[in-house]
Amino acid sequence: MVIVHLQLSTMSVRKCAVRTYLYSAFFILAEVIKVIQPVFLGKLIQYFERSEPDNMAALYEAYGYAAGISLSALGLALLHHLYFYHVQRAGMKIRIAMCHMIYRKALCLSATAMGQTTTGQIVNLLSNDVNKFDELTIFLHYLWMGPLQAAAVIGLLWQEIGASCLAGMAVLIFLMPLQTMFGKLFSKYRSKTAAFTDSRIRTMNEVVSGIRIIKMYAWEKPFAALVNDVRRKEISKIMSSSYLRGLNMASFFMANKIILFVTFTVYVLVGNKISASRVFVVVSLYSAIRLTVTLFFPAAIEKVSESAISIRRIKKFLLLDELVKSHVPLTQEDKKEASVEIQDLICYWDKSIDAPTLQNVSFTVKPGQLLAVIGPVGAGKVSHIKLILSFHFSILGELPAEKGVVKVKGELTYASQQPWVFPGTIRSNILFGKELQPQRYESVLRACALKRLLPDGDLTVIGDRGATLSGGQKARVNLARAVYQDAYIYLLDDPLSAVDAEVGRHLFEQCICGILKDKPRILVTHQLQYLKAANQILVLKEGHMVARGTYSELLRSGVDFTSLLKKDEEEEGEKGEAPRSPRSRTLSQNSVRSHSSSVLSVKNESNQLPAEPVHTVAEETRTEGTIGLHMYWKYFRAGANVLMLILLVLLNLATEQEKLDFSSSNISSTIGTNGTFGTNTTQELNLDFYLGIYAGLTGATVIFSFMRFLIMFNALVNSAETLHNRMFNSILRTPVRFFDINPIGRILNRFAKDIGHLDSLLPWTFVDFIQVFLQIIGVIAVASSVIPWILIPVIPLLIAFLFLRRYFLRTSRDVKRIESTTRSPVFSHLSSSLQGLWTIRAFKAEERFQQTFDAHQDLHSEAWFLFLTTSRWFAVRLDGMCSVFVTITAFGCLLLKDNVGLALSYAITLMGMFQWGVRQSAEVENLMTSVERVVEYTELESEAPWETQKRPPPDWPNRGLITFDRVNFSYSSDGPVVLKNISAMFRPREKVGIVGRTGAGKSSLISALFRLTEPEGKILVDGVLTSEIGLHDLRQKMSIIPQDPVLFTGTMRKNLDPFSQHSDHDLWNSLKEVQLKAAVEELPAKLETELAESGSNFSVGQRQLVCLARAILRKNRILIIDEATANVDPRTDELIQKTIRAKFKECTVLTIAHRLNTIIDSDRILVLDAGRIHEYDAPHVLLQNQNGIFYKMVQQTGKAEAASLLQTAKQVSRALHIALNGFATTRDGSLVIFETAL
Repeated sequence: MVIVHLQLSTMSVRKCAVRTYLYSAFFILAEVIKVIQPVFLGKLIQYFERSEPDNMAALYEAYGYAAGISLSALGLALLHHLYFYHVQRAGMKIRIAMCHMIYRKALCLSATAMGQTTTGQIVNLLSNDVNKFDELTIFLHYLWMGPLQAAAVIGLLWQEIGASCLAGMAVLIFLMPLQTMFGKLFSKYRSKTAAFTDSRIRTMNEVVSGIRIIKMYAWEKPFAALVNDVRRKEISKIMSSSYLRGLNMASFFMANKIILFVTFTVYVLVGNKISASRVFVVVSLYSAIRLTVTLFFPAAIEKVSESAISIRRIKKFLLLDELVKSHVPLTQEDKKEASVEIQDLICYWDKSIDAPTLQNVSFTVKPGQLLAVIGPVGAGKVSHIKLILSFHFSILGELPAEKGVVKVKGELTYASQQPWVFPGTIRSNILFGKELQPQRYESVLRACALKRLLPDGDLTVIGDRGATLSGGQKARVNLARAVYQDAYIYLLDDPLSAVDAEVGRHLFEQCICGILKDKPRILVTHQLQYLKAANQILVLKEGHMVARGTYSELLRSGVDFTSLLKKDEEEEGEKGEAPRSPRSRTLSQNSVRSHSSSVLSVKNESNQLPAEPVHTVAEETRTEGTIGLHMYWKYFRAGANVLMLILLVLLNLATEQEKLDFSSSNISSTIGTNGTFGTNTTQELNLDFYLGIYAGLTGATVIFSFMRFLIMFNALVNSAETLHNRMFNSILRTPVRFFDINPIGRILNRFAKDIGHLDSLLPWTFVDFIQVFLQIIGVIAVASSVIPWILIPVIPLLIAFLFLRRYFLRTSRDVKRIESTTRSPVFSHLSSSLQGLWTIRAFKAEERFQQTFDAHQDLHSEAWFLFLTTSRWFAVRLDGMCSVFVTITAFGCLLLKDNVGLALSYAITLMGMFQWGVRQSAEVENLMTSVERVVEYTELESEAPWETQKRPPPDWPNRGLITFDRVNFSYSSDGPVVLKNISAMFRPREKVGIVGRTGAGKSSLISALFRLTEPEGKILVDGVLTSEIGLHDLRQKMSIIPQDPVLFTGTMRKNLDPFSQHSDHDLWNSLKEVQLKAAVEELPAKLETELAESGSNFSVGQRQLVCLARAILRKNRILIIDEATANVDPRTDELIQKTIRAKFKECTVLTIAHRLNTIIDSDRILVLDAGRIHEYDAPHVLLQNQNGIFYKMVQQTGKAEAASLLQTAKQVSRALHIALNGFATTRDGSLVIFETAL
């Protein structure tokens, strides 16, 4: 189906391209008029040269030529813009079709293809590559028109000045291959620039996605270095292509001067006499083709070269492997008897690897049956989660079967392990395109514990990647989406890992075994307590099925798995049995936001629970009004110092002065030859003297021009580099809340599209505008010095232009701003879709997401089309006014009979220049909106400094004593206070568990400790006030193992040690400690192996172990563990716990957890409730208080589990008592006194 769509899209692109050629009739007519107009001008001047005032026939003929000049000007004004409007619209349509194809392709990429591309590359294709089609269509026809027009002009010139014209044309012919060579170099630089831009945007995507971890690890500097390095390489290529542009533009503006100099020098040296009509006809003919041959023709070559590179890149992406889905329609019988049957399945993720991903897997699931899939993870074995994904995708069709049978009867739905939500309301995330059925919807909300989730209910808007929700909230929304689909078969990939025990039990009983009880269900889980309820259990190990059967059959079978089950059984059943050894357990800083992900249960007491807080997504800001001079000043100062700017002004003035002298000498020699145009007297001039002056002025003009262009491009590209670096540094230093309320697409839009404008489009437009502006001043100055009366129509014309420009800019500037902001949702939608690709496919929602993408694109296209039409409206009116000016001048000359040639040739020159200059000035202002948007992000609110003058001692903290003294905490100045008057102490080497209901403030406590937002009150670490030291000094001295493990593109070494502070020996040791050494040694380049985007070539469990290895390397006295074992199987959990017990024995460990068995063996437990400390004591002591929250939480886990937890708490208490008796009492005594004083 996708191939068919791509073919249809390709056909529509071809039709669009063909249509641009149909509009070329306007183009051909306009170009013919350009060549004919100088002929009319020559004939008119000849009338004055002949000086026959009584010849009425000649006078009428002259009126005819004047009318011809006027009509040519009017015809040119209309036809030129009619052509440009149509080709720009065609370019827009091709771009839209390409974007549609790219997104459609992204939705059907296979797993292998996903590894060959990145989000950054696709964003770059959509932001920069497709834009080349907008530019290409404008210039494409000049490829064939340039040579044709040059040939026609040679013919006309031959008639005027004979063979001397060949000297001038030789210069033109020399310029054409030179500019073709420039075009090829452009294409070379463009392909290199695009690769660096891909890399930069990919890194930016990872930085913005993982900003919370980057800040907690204090890794801003290595990431800034990484982005700056790529940007430096990108800028070096952009600078080279800008210098080429500068040479191109200089050769364009100089070509006319050099050609005229060569032509007239040769003409005079072979003994010819110059006449006014000849001079003005030759000047006008060269002017007619100068634009085409020296500007549009090379621009066409440049755009074709750049487009060819873009087409190659897009083609490469469109030819990546696709997922082929066979869609067999379901019969009524299939619908009644939904089932999954797999026989002897063998399949591979990657054929190049010998071992199959799944091998000899067989099972059958029928209606009403629950199949639980579990699997241990051993050292160096393939991750269980990846196997499960493989298992799922073999059913979903993502992973094709090599051998065996996969029979799926009925529609599938899927809840992914890593919850995925898209920007929109909670309701739209759950409905996922289905119609709202109130009764069913209510029952799904109840079953998934979402009934009283948030203040605005299910209409709460959630941000990009669910940035405004906690991990548990996302998990429940993710599950609710699957349940609401009312499919026939459910694949549930560990939906219970991110929620606490109470909610987990509720979801299992009310949802999986409640609302879904009649469906075939395949549940992947690490929660062994739920296995009894399963009809079948499937045990996977290294891709093999090692056991299958019921709970009781597995207990008897003696496979590896039974030891885990027996242990669990004994702990639940035999209360007298010795519990697990005390161990330092883990913690959960649950999400981007404040609060942990445990949820409201639907029990009576849940009615007293507070609503869970959530951030809302802010609208993108858009400036209004004019772009002030201060913005231009900021732009220039970013790229050049004041001295450089003064030099640029002087260079510009010097170049124009040379041109003025040049024009004056031209005029004086012409007037000298022909006296006043009526009397036809000839005055002999000193040929050598005038030619010497002429040659000197031409040479000086050329040298100054080249210098000016190169220096200006250098300054403007430097501005782009400086502003990008300032924006990136500002983004790194802004508080985390900025990322919570701004979607990733909005931020990437500024780094992709706006920086793209600053890199290439704005410097070119700016330089062009300054050049044209100075030329207009020069032309008016020369013309008015010779013919003062020409100022009479020029001044009102100028006033009318400026009024029109002001009127136009009021609209176009805001249209351009709207166009910029409507682009962000396109990138956000793409980024979000790639995140949830597997879910979108499992739900067969590709078409709907494609429509949403197209809707976002349509909105952007509306703004773009509005901008296109307003620009053409403006241009037609400018040219119309200019043609009126030419008409007045042409007929005015007939009446005044004075300096006709000069007046008319300058009127025609001014006509083109005036409107182009005014339009370019408007375009500069429109493009300056990008500078404005970038500058806005360079001035974001900044968090506290990374380093301050007050530095803590080098060995701080050497004990690990943390003290909270009357701490209040809020995520924003106008937000609710989420921690209220917290006073607590965590003693050195103490292991503390932090628990509490949803919204209690567990994660906020960690955010306050890391100063992700500045808290009120005092937090001391080993007696040092954290608010007085730099953020890096604080954050580098605390280690955190996050709930969502984040790896970045780059080498494994960079992921472990971005500052290069540790030796290879240390790195390998840390990997050995977490049992990853074997896995890393198998990689092709070991520690230097480049990881895929977001570390996706490692499983979730392995990524978690890498985070643990980072913590081991840092050797800090304070460790925070944030629900780090939620997404791993019991084996990996056990491994993490053992490592923590051994390696962090001397550390203060804070553990946020949902699972109470994770923290029951802590020294003390801190219970939070609605942002306040409810209880804080040893677990055994807390369990004595039957009115306490902790006691109730333990009771909610069920009788057997509660008894086991109580037993463990007693054991820990006994062990601690013995340990304390062995210590000198003074050590802890002082701490107790200090805590009491607090």
